[in-house]
Amino acid sequence: MSNKLSFYIDRPGPLHGLNPLTKLAVAFAFIIIAFSAHWYWAPLAIFIAGIIPIAVAGRLGREFFSTGVRLFLPLFAFLFIMQSLFYPGGETVLFRLWFLTVKLEGVRFAFLTAMRILVMVSSFMLVLLSTHPSALMSDLTQRGFPAMLSYIVTSTLQIIPQMRNKAGTIIDAQRSRGLNTEGSLGQRVKALLPLVGPLVFGSLVDVEERAVALEARAFNAPRKKTSLREIPDTNWEKVLRWFCLILMVASIGSNIWLS
Repeated sequence: MSNKLSFYIDRPGPLHGLNPLTKLAVAFAFIIIAFSAHWYWAPLAIFIAGIIPIAVAGRLGREFFSTGVRLFLPLFAFLFIMQSLFYPGGETVLFRLWFLTVKLEGVRFAFLTAMRILVMVSSFMLVLLSTHPSALMSDLTQRGFPAMLSYIVTSTLQIIPQMRNKAGTIIDAQRSRGLNTEGSLGQRVKALLPLVGPLVFGSLVDVEERAVALEARAFNAPRKKTSLREIPDTNWEKVLRWFCLILMVASIGSNIWLS
């Protein structure tokens, strides 16, 4: 079941049981290697051999692929069109379309950029789908991370789901009052105006209520915070995080050495 205030999908599995820091370490390792590896096909190999199996093993395949299709297809279409037609310095012409020229170098660069973006976004997508924000905040706080920074990180992850949930509530309320939110493009744009005000002011009220709630719970107290929920962290996960760190350092070092 999906949490309306976050991207988290409550579906117990091997991926959900990992420590949040371990999932972040693996995600950053994928991203660093994808951007620093000299092998052209490295980002695609990471996505096929690493990210997809993790999503399937974590029982998040349906949400992962459905979200990815809606997110990546428009972005990649725009990227390929722009880079294929306007890539500077390309010499190998694939074909011409009126006054526009599609060049091989532009297509290769567009593909590499698209695969790197795919690895970066999909890696964080897996973290968001399998990690509840409260678990991430508790784990960071238990490791000595400043409580204020932990709150900023988790609240940032919740901005989009909260705004989406609030916007849906406002739309339903306005429809019950007779507002027509469907029809032509002009009608839909016109219907947005009564939605913007409640959404913005409602978000400001939520921020104030959160601040009051945090102060009531002594959020800024200098004493060390305790938590009712202890986030497990096994020894093999610690080894895995160190392994990811070594891979990242080695990948960056090899990129500098071969440059």
